[in-house]
Amino acid sequence: MSEIRCRDLPRVAAAALLLLVVAGCVAAPEESPDSAALVLADANELGRFNPVGGHGDSGQSQIYDGLLRLAPTDGSSSLPDLVPWLATEMPQSNAEGTQWTVRLRDGVEFTDGTALDAEDVAATYKAVIDPASASELAPSYDMLQDVTTGPDGTVTFTLKYPYSGFASRLLLGIAPSERLMPGLAAESSLNTDPVGTGPYTLTSLRPDELVLSANEDYWNGAPEVKTVTIIRVPDDNSRAQRLQSGEIDGTVLPPRLAAAYEDKTGYSHEAVGTADWRGLSLPSGNAFASDPQAVLAMNLAVDRAGMVDHVLDGRGVPAHTPVAAVYGNAFDPEAVFPFDPEGAKALLDDAGWVAGEDGVRTRDGARAAFELAYNASDTLRRDLSLAFASDMSKLGVDVTLLGTDWNVIEERRNDVGILLGGGDKPYDLDSQLFETLHTAVPGTGSPFANPGNTGSAEMDAHLEAARKSADPAERTAHYRAVQDLYIQQPGYVMLAFVNHNYIQRDMGWENVQTVLEPHAHDVGWGFWWSLRDWTRE
Repeated sequence: MSEIRCRDLPRVAAAALLLLVVAGCVAAPEESPDSAALVLADANELGRFNPVGGHGDSGQSQIYDGLLRLAPTDGSSSLPDLVPWLATEMPQSNAEGTQWTVRLRDGVEFTDGTALDAEDVAATYKAVIDPASASELAPSYDMLQDVTTGPDGTVTFTLKYPYSGFASRLLLGIAPSERLMPGLAAESSLNTDPVGTGPYTLTSLRPDELVLSANEDYWNGAPEVKTVTIIRVPDDNSRAQRLQSGEIDGTVLPPRLAAAYEDKTGYSHEAVGTADWRGLSLPSGNAFASDPQAVLAMNLAVDRAGMVDHVLDGRGVPAHTPVAAVYGNAFDPEAVFPFDPEGAKALLDDAGWVAGEDGVRTRDGARAAFELAYNASDTLRRDLSLAFASDMSKLGVDVTLLGTDWNVIEERRNDVGILLGGGDKPYDLDSQLFETLHTAVPGTGSPFANPGNTGSAEMDAHLEAARKSADPAERTAHYRAVQDLYIQQPGYVMLAFVNHNYIQRDMGWENVQTVLEPHAHDVGWGFWWSLRDWTRE
């Protein structure tokens, strides 16, 4: 399964392969020469295996284990449970919710032969919140003040304020304290030479390929899949070609390319449920996009159902707020924007945005126009941006698209709309909502956390009260209030919750599970999230 096979094909043959994929004429897969080995293709850069830097922060790492692990309750259609993993039981909180204590499992070793102990746990979490690490995860652990160890093998997390969803922060992989040197997480040796307690070890790493080998001494039993090779293929069409030719065993694809494999003999295709939303932020300095009536009008004029049907090929659901139906009682099914283009036009008329000779609305010399930036390498964001711009043109709004890279988008985040993705830590509703909807807090959050700085003091109060309350009914009431406020005065145009589409050759494995996924969608998720548990009959 050499990486150069497709590259050596004549251009005409490669183009023909792509046409076959798009048309759904998928050839039967080749037999794998090694039934205990997998070859997967991913779009993301390879490496960066330091958990302090963010690797496997939702518990999906094959190299590291966390104190807790995700356990699907209904595949990917509902929120998973959190269950003990390196911990012997679920964390215990004091009455105030400011101290959480965990007891570690005995007899667990890192792949370098050293024993896991409480100091390793404390060191990992302390490194995350150490400013010298410059960890991308630090804003997600803003509530964490200190981590201490007890003589009985316990670890106690002391919080700055009550945080009811803290258990969801205990999915992070644990690294040996001896390897957690002071300094930038991005420069740690763990990025290229990781040591964990997980079911796999890193055997080799190149910019275009990595190899994982089974940890035969894994404390929970050695995995039956012995070798996993992951090659980097950023282009969606190229990954589809390599899958069709039999060069790889599985990959993640955008909906339209994945559709070719639905019900195809010899392949498994699954559109995995997520809390991963797509929507656009709006530039706060733009006269039109910062007008509350204009934002409401755009939410009424966007055809979300059409986007799900035609852009997502039916693999997703419309999104009106960042709260998905998987959050149960906290989800308000009435918090929706009706598809009402005529009502949207009336709103703009009343607000003084009047159509000009070229069809674009103006008010006081300002045009109803703005740029919408998206990551040029992401075909799904491109297609959603095109669909949104088309809907807005019917409303008299001129949306100019800017396909570029994230560095340019970050530099211009205050003066362009951005086609964003969210839901990167969805296993508690606080982490699904707080950074997205809370007004900006200086010194915290990512550059793309509420880039338009929308929201209100009233919404902030509900978000803050919900994260500190230990009463589920009280939290639900606050989150319902947040959705009600958002529908009255939206700060984004939410589009859809997208399913993640994974394809794999049928190779006879059993116990292949999926789980509700965060925003991340790579070969650490999908079928391969449960890789450690796969079995043969």
